[in-house]
Amino acid sequence: MFDNLTDKLDKAFHILKGHGKITDVNVADTLKEVRRALLDADVNFKIAKDFTTRVKEKAIGENVLTTLQPGQLMVKIVKDELTELMGGDAEGVNLSGNPSVILMSGLQGSGKTTFSGKLANFLKTKKNKKPLLVACDIYRPAAINQLHVVGEQIGVEVYSEPENKNPVEIAQNAIKHAKSNGFNVVIVDTAGRLAVDEEMMNEIANVHKAIQPQETLFVVDSMTGQDAVNTAKAFNDRLNFDGVILTKLDGDTRGGAAISIKSVVNKPIKFIGTGEKMEAIDVFYPSRMADRILGMGDVVSLVERAQEQYDEEEARKLQKKIAKNEFGFDDFLSQIQQIKKMGNMKDLVGMIPGAGKALKDVEIEDDAFKHVEAIIYSMTPEERSKPTIIDSKRKIRIAKGSGTKVEQVNQLMKQFDQMGKMMKMMQGGAGKNLMRAMGGGMKGMR
Repeated sequence: MFDNLTDKLDKAFHILKGHGKITDVNVADTLKEVRRALLDADVNFKIAKDFTTRVKEKAIGENVLTTLQPGQLMVKIVKDELTELMGGDAEGVNLSGNPSVILMSGLQGSGKTTFSGKLANFLKTKKNKKPLLVACDIYRPAAINQLHVVGEQIGVEVYSEPENKNPVEIAQNAIKHAKSNGFNVVIVDTAGRLAVDEEMMNEIANVHKAIQPQETLFVVDSMTGQDAVNTAKAFNDRLNFDGVILTKLDGDTRGGAAISIKSVVNKPIKFIGTGEKMEAIDVFYPSRMADRILGMGDVVSLVERAQEQYDEEEARKLQKKIAKNEFGFDDFLSQIQQIKKMGNMKDLVGMIPGAGKALKDVEIEDDAFKHVEAIIYSMTPEERSKPTIIDSKRKIRIAKGSGTKVEQVNQLMKQFDQMGKMMKMMQGGAGKNLMRAMGGGMKGMR
């Protein structure tokens, strides 16, 4: 995410390295590179120019504290300005209605239908809501089918009238259905087009007027950069939406849309899509995103994701197994599954401060655990529960069964053994104190 921009900003701040204070000259050189980095990230020229002007005004004459170097101070100023540019504070979705009606808008191909499902899943699992998805795309039968598939996947009902060609009627009937069946959130997925046109705008404006939604969200593909910003402006001029959803942010190496869109339409980015899975949805926090753009990671989001997968009962059982030397490969597999639920590996690594930079040239695959899982699945139940019985003959069979080499099986066995020893050490006094401290900290963050 935003790899190119992060690299270029890092090089820009490098200009100040070794300087004892901030001057007109070294600030000008640094900000010239910052502006160039923003333009390369597909940020509008005026926004990039205004941004660097504000940073310069704050940096010049700033007293550099003895604990800070000029480069560090500049990073802080840029971080604060980036946070403001992207919206300042995080803004959630408005759920004040009964039911709360959310209207989804956007071009075809922006990921609107999929994100409608992700939002329904988010509200169901994180906000304890009972959402209803509504298929109002009367032009594309595949869109109705797609929404039904998504709904089935997440266990959310989908309302559709395939024979009805009036989206206003469908939306109104869906809200009646929601009221009489105990649904407290209605998410209306509307038709998209390949480009902004008058017919499309009139249609969605009519739906909007008829159902008076509490929340109108504009879904846009972040990878289209400046085009995404221009499309958002065209929609906002007609629809006056409440917030933006940026999809496909995990594949966006530039970041222009995320940085520019708020200042152009003056509407907050509310959610971001960070992958294909239904769980790949995050509330947009401008401050956390600024940290990630500047290569500082995002520990808070990482901890939140870990907490979502944290099962206290399972943790207690695991502790007992470790104490009795009964930790096996099934337990190891269970831990891997929990990590995978947290999101794609590249995204997770980007949340660890400094890791993105350190692993810049390392290809981080989403299926990083593929070989490990294949090896474990090739073991018999007995081998998984008692790894000590795995001899060289068994290793050859496991390697063949998993399509790997004996060396890879040996490597996994060695890593597993080292992990077991480390876990055993953690069961000791020092480990327990550390775990207690971490547990207390995590409880406080809930």
